[in-house]
Amino acid sequence: MTRKQKRLAVIGGGMGFIMVAVLLVMFAFSQSVAYFYMPGDLSAVNVSPGTRIRLGGLVEAGSVVRGAGSTVSFKVTDGNASVPVRYTGILPDLFREGQGVVTEGVFDTGHDFRADTVLAKHDENYMPKEVADRLKEKGVWNEGEGAKR
Repeated sequence: MTRKQKRLAVIGGGMGFIMVAVLLVMFAFSQSVAYFYMPGDLSAVNVSPGTRIRLGGLVEAGSVVRGAGSTVSFKVTDGNASVPVRYTGILPDLFREGQGVVTEGVFDTGHDFRADTVLAKHDENYMPKEVADRLKEKGVWNEGEGAKR
């Protein structure tokens, strides 16, 4: 092998290694992506059971039911639709009816959302921008006032 051929082989091997590394990183990211939905979006999108998503909106007034142990059932609403959510674990201190919430989990076969993570927000300043914008569009959330009750 000439010097030029050795150099091209090293460059080609390095490029191949970089391409494999990029493909592995892309594959890992595609496995951990959780798409964000509001309850009204779910009627237009077919989310199959077992698909991991984030569900955001407001905790519907009068929907929080404490079950056995640390199991809690509640509904997440955007003013147009609501989705029943079941969560087992300790809820955040700021979790209450009428406040913003983002849950992450999967739908079970009974069309209930089984959350494994619940993030509660106390006002629109700390709510994810997508949730606050959509709730403001629907007239459910007003700047500086909190949720309409």
